[in-house]
Amino acid sequence: MMATHSFNLLPKSFPPQLPTFTSLRPNLLRFDSSKLTCGSHQRRRQNLSIRSVFTGIVEEMGHVKNLGLADHGGFDLKIGARVVLEDVKLGDSIAVNGTCLTVTDFDTEEFTVGLAPETLRKTSLEELERGSLVNLERALQPVSRMGGHVVQGHVDGTGVIVSMEAEGDSLWVKVKADKALLKYIVPKGFVAVDGTSLTVVDVSDEESCFNFMLVAYTQQNVVIPTKKVGQKVNLEVDIMGKYVERLLTTAGFSMNTPQEKKG
Repeated sequence: MMATHSFNLLPKSFPPQLPTFTSLRPNLLRFDSSKLTCGSHQRRRQNLSIRSVFTGIVEEMGHVKNLGLADHGGFDLKIGARVVLEDVKLGDSIAVNGTCLTVTDFDTEEFTVGLAPETLRKTSLEELERGSLVNLERALQPVSRMGGHVVQGHVDGTGVIVSMEAEGDSLWVKVKADKALLKYIVPKGFVAVDGTSLTVVDVSDEESCFNFMLVAYTQQNVVIPTKKVGQKVNLEVDIMGKYVERLLTTAGFSMNTPQEKKG
């Protein structure tokens, strides 16, 4: 059963092997990766096998009902939902803001997933609080329509919203990303932002930014418009770009930009 205390009331005897959280506002989860002291012998090799595939077409927006230290020593996230619970089973994968997470408990109105330290390091889930809206999508089934693009739920990193500007009933959103990720993002290509499959409009290497436009319908059905400038979003780039890079580098081609070579 999940603990009911809030993050700003964590016990002083917090387990040393777990990351330290501090609250900057009530019920807000803040992750301090500098407190992680586990050695390399304790780290598990990342599982690169594909267990689930998503499309980036959000099925519904759920809301965070609780998050906190669980009896097993880790952190649990409980989410209120309806659509994704219609045929859910224990062990199923559900993408939460684009992060593939495993269902550990559920009933007719909510489900629970566990959050590992690495998940918190790599994603924007650290910014969630009780009441936050989250994008939800069940894993793709063989008979499902492929409405978006192949999304693994393996978040590559986070970006930061730098501007949001309305044009008619549409919304322009600009996101700043690390250059290591930006090289996989191309105009008219796909990118998953908080698990939403979107088409990139422009990419600026000088600003290390890319932008996209949300039509009115999308704005009403995903969480991105509810966020503010300065907040993080989860990013997953198109896996095809990584495969191409891998093939070229193993063939002897250098994929480093001049800036990367200098670094």
